[in-house]
Amino acid sequence: MWYHQPAINEELLQSLPNLKVVASSGVGIDHLDLKLLSSYGVKVANNPFVVTTDTADLGMALMLASSRRLVEGHEMAVSPDTEYFPADWLGVEVSGATLGIVGMGAIGYKVAERAKAFEMKILYHNRNQRKKEEESAVGAVYCKKIDDLLQQSDFVLLAVNLTPQTHKLIGKRELELMKPTATLINISRGLVVDQDALVEALQNKVIKAAALDVTYPEPLPRDHPLLKLKNVIITPHIGSATKKTRWIMMEEMAESIEAGLAGLPIPREVL
Repeated sequence: MWYHQPAINEELLQSLPNLKVVASSGVGIDHLDLKLLSSYGVKVANNPFVVTTDTADLGMALMLASSRRLVEGHEMAVSPDTEYFPADWLGVEVSGATLGIVGMGAIGYKVAERAKAFEMKILYHNRNQRKKEEESAVGAVYCKKIDDLLQQSDFVLLAVNLTPQTHKLIGKRELELMKPTATLINISRGLVVDQDALVEALQNKVIKAAALDVTYPEPLPRDHPLLKLKNVIITPHIGSATKKTRWIMMEEMAESIEAGLAGLPIPREVL
């Protein structure tokens, strides 16, 4: 499967009685009905580890691009109508700011490692607190309640898996808890954010900006209000999109398929 295609539903499973394994690109498995697949005796594999570094890099890139208004700046610099650069055209500081990471798994932790180099104060909210030595290595402070993180952070970065518990985790209430100067960065899944509430918050300056690698649907309809806002950066779900990582993903998927067909233990099997 690539970009959730083909759709693995009961009709497809019934038409493929000899199907043994589904290899899905990337980490997320929210598009798969694991119980349905298991009932047909089909095993599932994904790529849970190879995407972490690139996705963390993109998270930092989105934060920097949004804070320093790189897209707007580029448009201004190349516009045929530009006669001078305004002196009052300003961004906001990343270095020394407070970053709140929601979801301190492999990707979230790599973001924290990068943010430490920017001398950021790092808060995180996770189902489970990290080990003390892991926290100390990046200078991260655990927030048991997500509300505490939202109220204190200059940048809120989402790096959680999409589950029933994280579906629309960030909605109207959560956005109103954030600082009016804060930026929301989403490198997880679009449905982790209530998109209608986000549009309203951005339009009404409840928060300052958003930088999104994921939306729902993908791509957004061309008339969607998010596409018209100057304080939004959207990239086309490219967290893992580097040549080296995509090559490794393909190799891992092939390896999982070969193992499944040979009746061997499947590397990176989703249980």
